[in-house]
Amino acid sequence: MSLWTAYLYLHTYVRNFAENYIMHITNKRASFPTTIALGILFLSALTTLDVSAQHTMLDQPGYYRMKVGDYEVTALSDGTVPIQLHELLTNTDHATIDRLSALNFQTAVEEASVNAYLVKTGGKLVLIDAGAAELYGPTLGHLPESLQKIGVSPEQIDAVLITHIHTDHTGGLMQGNKMVFPNATIYISKPETDFWLTAESRAKAPEKLQRWFQEAADKVGPYLAAGKVKHFDYGKELFPGITPIATPGHTPGHTFYALESKGQRMLFVGDIIHAAAVQFPQPAVTIVFDIDSKAAAAQRIKAFKEAAAKGYWLAADHVSFPGIGHLRAQGNGYIWIPVKYSTSGLGQ
Repeated sequence: MSLWTAYLYLHTYVRNFAENYIMHITNKRASFPTTIALGILFLSALTTLDVSAQHTMLDQPGYYRMKVGDYEVTALSDGTVPIQLHELLTNTDHATIDRLSALNFQTAVEEASVNAYLVKTGGKLVLIDAGAAELYGPTLGHLPESLQKIGVSPEQIDAVLITHIHTDHTGGLMQGNKMVFPNATIYISKPETDFWLTAESRAKAPEKLQRWFQEAADKVGPYLAAGKVKHFDYGKELFPGITPIATPGHTPGHTFYALESKGQRMLFVGDIIHAAAVQFPQPAVTIVFDIDSKAAAAQRIKAFKEAAAKGYWLAADHVSFPGIGHLRAQGNGYIWIPVKYSTSGLGQ
């Protein structure tokens, strides 16, 4: 286990313990001095861990360009974060996770990428998903830096296409009270905004989802209030070459975006996959973040089968950066073939 992985694991453990214990002592009406002392202890531990962990971070380029027909696509890194597959994956078991991870020279603590994609089309700069900002620790939130490295400022972005409202995809829309993309229209499916951004839906949601509802209100709500959120019709072109495709399951309004030009096709698939080492060979494996895990698995199986049969590109938000590749069928699963590095931009 790396130092950074150990940090993330301990950070999460301490944070969860703190939240649960503080809730417990609050319910038990513990004394005010006791509560303050425990809070200082936990905050001190987390602060110390954060400072030491910052020294393990590396400055990576954070972008990869390629052509899809007439259009230029740039993969942009928001960063990476370790995730605990034993705790997160469902419809599988620990032994299977360990075996498949080992085949990829990995452990059950996977280094997950958080990717976004910039498409130049019709004279517009169109961003697909917006990263996490500050919500999930210091190794994420680097999308603005990646944009800067390719000479693009957030103010230049004309549109942001959101695959779904989970805040590792929408957190980067806001920095504090400031809109990061002030000149952009935010495109989100109506089923997605109906689920995450209406009082009626939030009132019916289980407690475990309430944090995500609040983050959605904080990160997407200001754009909605300002009239900057626009819905769309599935199957109708939004921008030259870009068409939204309904893929509900992971969330009720989860959306793929298809880019097509000169016989080439790239499908931006959002959260159709989280754990590449496990879910490519076994697409029926699901994750606790799925709102409807059966529907999410069905969407993944369908998407993988078609991509492998037709040979088009997939661009996935959580596959190792740049997250672009092809699929080849093998047995009941698939092998991921990442895009070849290319300075010509052609890609293979």
